[in-house]
Amino acid sequence: GRRYLGSHLLWPDGGDRFGVNSQTGIIFTLLGASEDDEEEMKKKGKKQGVPENHNKTKTQDAVALEIQPLSSQEGADNEDKDKKASKVHKKKSVLQGKLTRLAVQIRKAGLIMSAVTFVILILYFMIDNFVIQGRPWLTECTPVYIQYFIKFFIIGVTVLVVAVPKGLLLAVTISLANSVKKMMKDNNLVRHLDACETMGNATAICSNKTGMLTMNRMTVVQAYIGGTHYHQVPSPDVFLPKVLDHIVNGIAINSAYTSKILPPEKEGGLLRQVSNKTECDLLGFVADLKQNYQAVCNEVPEEQLYKVYTFNSLRKSMSTVVRKPAGGFHMYSKGASEIMLRKCNRILDKKGEAVPFKNKGCYDKVHSVIEPMACKGLRTICTAYWDFDDAEPSWDNESKVLTELTCIAIMGIEDPVHPEVPEAIAKCKQAGITVRMVTRDNVNTARAIATKCGILTSGDDFLCLEDKHTLVKGIIDSTVGDQRQVVAVTSDGTNDGPALKKADVGFTMGIAGTDMAKEASDIILTDDNFTNIVKAVMWGRNVYNSISKFLQFQLTINMVAVIMAFTGTCITQDSPLKAMQMLWVNLIMDTFASLALAAEPPTDALLRQRPYRRNKPLISRTMMKNILGHAVYQLTVIFFLVFAGEKFFNIDNRRKAPLHSLPRQHYTIVFNTFVLMQLFNEINSRKIHGERNVFAGMYHNLNFCSVVLGTFISQVLIVESGGKPFSCTKLSLLQWLWCLFIGIGELLWGQIISTIPTQSLKFLKEAGHSTTKEEISKDAEGLDEIDHAKMELRRGQILWFQGLNRIQTQIKVVRAFHSSLHESIQKPRNQNSIHNFMTHPEFAIDEESPQTPFLDKQDDSLHEALDSGSKVFPPDGDKNNNAVDCKPSPAAASRSDSPLYSLETSV
Repeated sequence: GRRYLGSHLLWPDGGDRFGVNSQTGIIFTLLGASEDDEEEMKKKGKKQGVPENHNKTKTQDAVALEIQPLSSQEGADNEDKDKKASKVHKKKSVLQGKLTRLAVQIRKAGLIMSAVTFVILILYFMIDNFVIQGRPWLTECTPVYIQYFIKFFIIGVTVLVVAVPKGLLLAVTISLANSVKKMMKDNNLVRHLDACETMGNATAICSNKTGMLTMNRMTVVQAYIGGTHYHQVPSPDVFLPKVLDHIVNGIAINSAYTSKILPPEKEGGLLRQVSNKTECDLLGFVADLKQNYQAVCNEVPEEQLYKVYTFNSLRKSMSTVVRKPAGGFHMYSKGASEIMLRKCNRILDKKGEAVPFKNKGCYDKVHSVIEPMACKGLRTICTAYWDFDDAEPSWDNESKVLTELTCIAIMGIEDPVHPEVPEAIAKCKQAGITVRMVTRDNVNTARAIATKCGILTSGDDFLCLEDKHTLVKGIIDSTVGDQRQVVAVTSDGTNDGPALKKADVGFTMGIAGTDMAKEASDIILTDDNFTNIVKAVMWGRNVYNSISKFLQFQLTINMVAVIMAFTGTCITQDSPLKAMQMLWVNLIMDTFASLALAAEPPTDALLRQRPYRRNKPLISRTMMKNILGHAVYQLTVIFFLVFAGEKFFNIDNRRKAPLHSLPRQHYTIVFNTFVLMQLFNEINSRKIHGERNVFAGMYHNLNFCSVVLGTFISQVLIVESGGKPFSCTKLSLLQWLWCLFIGIGELLWGQIISTIPTQSLKFLKEAGHSTTKEEISKDAEGLDEIDHAKMELRRGQILWFQGLNRIQTQIKVVRAFHSSLHESIQKPRNQNSIHNFMTHPEFAIDEESPQTPFLDKQDDSLHEALDSGSKVFPPDGDKNNNAVDCKPSPAAASRSDSPLYSLETSV
């Protein structure tokens, strides 16, 4: 379908290889390329003399999309909205949305508590001094009153500072950064940080077969030659020279000359396969037959090749034509056996003679060989040839040239499965993740490989799909389940770039992947191994767990500190914890806790959990039980120490102390006990699912141990040497032991909390849900589901689809009596009749022309047509300038069973 003009590559539609009509343009559009990128592509390959103001379409697999800009103002506005939507596409991950919503709620609560505390302190001071005690406002005492007001303001600000989770963003950053660093050691190069946490939500993985599940080290292990099925590579002695020449020439000449077999890099290693793996394994088969393929290539150099039909996924074959010395042409072909055998009418026998192949017995015999090969996971490749001794054929008519071939051999190629893949897939299934294999192989081969990998088990149903973008989009848009699927995709080719972009997380192969695939991906697998995807899932879930651990610890401190400051100030007109003490506590629960809890390494236990739902709350009911339970313990202890601590320790009372008084042991014990309780509760916070052994794995986490030990040493120094800046005084050894005992009590209390079943606490509520649908503004609605191909639809085409959608309910009725009325209704003068519109000569249906399905027969055909970018031609009478095309053609005429057949006059 291409033609060459000098060094410039032109395409049949009049565009070029950089235009929007080219395959590159189609892929760029699906990838969401900006308008500037498209303009740059146009400038690179612009062909002079081609008008730029006509409507252009891009076509792929008989699906056309109109991409001509709108001339109307309304259309321009729609394009602006699309551009804005494209810019914000996937800017905020699910976890970020939940954290933002939770942080806003906490800030609001903290601001209210801070304001209420400040107001109550002022009212309490004013009423107590000027109403109850009846003191007059003395001008000379105004500076003292102002100092009290400043003190109250500082207390209010302190409550706000403690309540606001400033360390939340730090915890997320540390957790993601730590995960990215460790994932690099697991051969996962993360390009987008949010891909880490998104993998924790993954429910489906669509993986390539070759190179990802298999070793991409193909070898011919079986062959069918001359009517004999060889279950292992035969010796060259069993073939006549004539048969051997056909085999060697058919492989060596009909291969890319860049494909080579080279010696191993290390002694005792495997031979190196350069370029195409399939061709390399066929060349390896020639070498196994003790033949020199390079000698054949030297005898027929690449410059002497007369015609080459390169391989593509549509024809699944490759052919090379060479001139024969005596005149005429010789063509060698190879490709998928199920495709090639349909084009063969002869087959070589043991003597190298071509015998008829189309008789039923011979045909069944060959297929009885192919099926067992495919069922064992072998890819079957057929080689064939055809001699052109007569007049030279029309080489442009490829379908006519590739007929009446003579089958040479059928070879079974094995691509072994990575030995660690079955275990990795078993872990995925255990983790609640569905693994799908995407391949273009024979269905039996694909099923065999999937069974070896553990994707399929005996008796499982399966479905075969080829287009990866369609598969990914279908899974994401599926409404079968109650939750939206989170899809990860692996790929290596340029054509799979749109699928990588559409997926929630795109993996590409670092070794075999193309540059465009890597650019469209979120994570690059540097060793092309599926097992690293399982590790990415572990790290993703670990990020989620680390944030939850931090929240459980931080919110406990928040709740206790705010209630303690609010209640203490309302009763005693002073906060039990001073400003500097609160800031130290804030430092503990923010920075240090982030370093300790947000950098926990993942464990295999994470793969025994189910995937986190997209709307799963950050704070589960179990976490809420832990937060409230430990808050009750800490508040009980603190209030006891504040209101009865002086009696228990036999020390001076610090309540209602005068302004600027020296620090006393009473509130120092309160402060010290509070910090030590948080220190031991940090150990409890390592577990968020009710586990009892809170020390499991702690000693292998150097960060956590260092933070806990460093915090304890810092607390000792602050208490013993902090003095007036920290409002602390020295404590005795007995007082230190009591503080330490109360702190250790947190661990014992945690065991009691774990004993209480969460199900029995019906009053507990989950918190930190993701944003609900009702809270999404109209401008932001659906931004995370943007399909860039859908953005390119022009307004006229969208209106056309809307017109079709309005009469979907009429289609079934029209179809039912269409055939009966077609003959009886007289031909009108105009074309307003639905049934007689197609009888007009302009719309005669060409049965031989390729038919394009415009709309699916299902009720949701409009959405499917929009998703697939189907091109619909309006009637000749429609003068809408934004329409795709105003002139019907035989190729565009719909078949009789298409909905469009009865709907040409509907708009």
